[in-house]
Amino acid sequence: MNQEFSSPNRNYLDNPHALKVSGSETLQAAPDQATITLGVITEDEDPRKAQQANSQSIARVIAGLKSIGISEDQLKTSEYRIDPQYDYVGGKELFKNYKVHYIIQVQTTEIEAIGIIIDTAVSNGANSISSIRFSLSTPEVYYNQALSLALKNAYEKALSMARTIGVTLNPIPTLVEEMSETTPPVLFQTSSYTKAATTPIQPGELNITATVRVEYTY
Repeated sequence: MNQEFSSPNRNYLDNPHALKVSGSETLQAAPDQATITLGVITEDEDPRKAQQANSQSIARVIAGLKSIGISEDQLKTSEYRIDPQYDYVGGKELFKNYKVHYIIQVQTTEIEAIGIIIDTAVSNGANSISSIRFSLSTPEVYYNQALSLALKNAYEKALSMARTIGVTLNPIPTLVEEMSETTPPVLFQTSSYTKAATTPIQPGELNITATVRVEYTY
């Protein structure tokens, strides 16, 4: 999103009395929501048996999650597929079995309960815990604060430059350009699961950065 403020009586691009600066600010905030991706993977030579075993296991996983307070609207199926598996022997493709993936996403605002959610899922049959994605429910609040501070940072730079070269800075910018990109959620990825009393998950903090490019005259 770009915002441009220009003087109606002057073409800024032709004005040699210009200072071009950038400003940036990063704020940190603790995430207040998370999405956990987990599920059940089963294999069998008979696709119906693989599918049946998978359905039974994922039903137990979902029931277990509901038993600790996870509601239906916090659960979402993100992937379901049946794939034939092959071995390669002597350069030939030999059928092995069928693999069924049933992956769900669990959304929660109780960050401190993530370990319990994972343990409950695993104890009820989940054998795939692929990721935990941390995010903010209102990132725009922090971003707008960072954006305001980034503008102040840019002004302070321009003011310092003007003082150094001995000129008076016009505090009203002729151009303000937002350069920031949307901050992605932090992804905590796991390739294995180790059973503990309660799986420890440390979300840390998210960085919200705003960057602007500003042009002043003197």
